[in-house]
Amino acid sequence: MTRGRPIAFSPDQAASAAMRVFWQHGFEAASTRDLLEAMAISRSSLYQAFGNKEQLFLESLRRYRETLLARLERRLDTAPSAMACLESLFGDTAGEAGSERAALGCLIFNSATELGQRGDLPAEQARQSLAAINAFFERAVREAQAEGDIAPERDPEALAGYLTMGMAGLRTLLKSGADARQAHQAVDLLLEILKAGRPGR
Repeated sequence: MTRGRPIAFSPDQAASAAMRVFWQHGFEAASTRDLLEAMAISRSSLYQAFGNKEQLFLESLRRYRETLLARLERRLDTAPSAMACLESLFGDTAGEAGSERAALGCLIFNSATELGQRGDLPAEQARQSLAAINAFFERAVREAQAEGDIAPERDPEALAGYLTMGMAGLRTLLKSGADARQAHQAVDLLLEILKAGRPGR
């Protein structure tokens, strides 16, 4: 077996550029030409380093998911309480209204919506990424229950699903151009329902 030519570019930088293209355009609409231009590499380099477009998307989604979850876990670990983490997470997201970040949405939610119930690997990985977000919210809910900020009799799995849907809806509102007032009103209602029934309320 002969060795391929050495890769004369940074695969990490190229993969980050590809992730941005998929984030902006989605899996199907991101053309190979768009990807090659953003990554500043040749078609042969793409195939040598990443394989095909599907494999490149899977790598992009993996990078996005791992970065996002690491940031979320760090936020929860360093917050004064789990509820404080959730309040700041949703509040900060609402505060992105009108920004470029808001217009992009979330690659995981975008991909899950685009790929839906398809049976291929990209759709499967999008669903697994969505499940990872849900698992983070369940951890946060259970910690908030242990700390007395969410009523202990409420179902943490159901509340995790509620928060996942809430964040997906919030990201959709922001992507569609909702202003900060609308976004913060939605977050206030979401958190009010989350806290309902806790001791002292």
